Amino acid sequence: MSRIKTHVKTGDHVLVIAGNQKNGKGKILQVIPDKQQVIIEGVRMIKKHARKSQDRPDGGIIELEGPIHISNVKKIDAPKAKKAAKKATKKAAKKATKKAAKKAAKPAEEVVNEAEEVVNEAEEVVNDTESTEKS
Repeated sequence: MSRIKTHVKTGDHVLVIAGNQKNGKGKILQVIPDKQQVIIEGVRMIKKHARKSQDRPDGGIIELEGPIHISNVKKIDAPKAKKAAKKATKKAAKKATKKAAKKAAKPAEEVVNEAEEVVNEAEEVVNDTESTEKS
């Protein structure tokens, strides 16, 4: 029997994109590949009537997560990873802004001097290549 491949696995954070539980978010507790279903933490809570037993001497009503078809879920980034990525992006943007501000703060004379230096270096390179070609 071949294994059925799914786009999500146990532990992934998902968003329900269709059905009665649309916009529900949670972590996948179990994947049932034969039936193409997943069980998501806190989504599609169903009530099950339990008989009296040794485990439950009083019986009662138990709330459990019900299965959802795998095509109705979309994998999303974990909340912590998303937060870390946002923080890193903010840090990089702040650094870039500081660099730009530093460049803008340079006096015009320094910029002109730097440009002249670059032009002089380029002329030297051109002269060197011309002299080597003549030889």
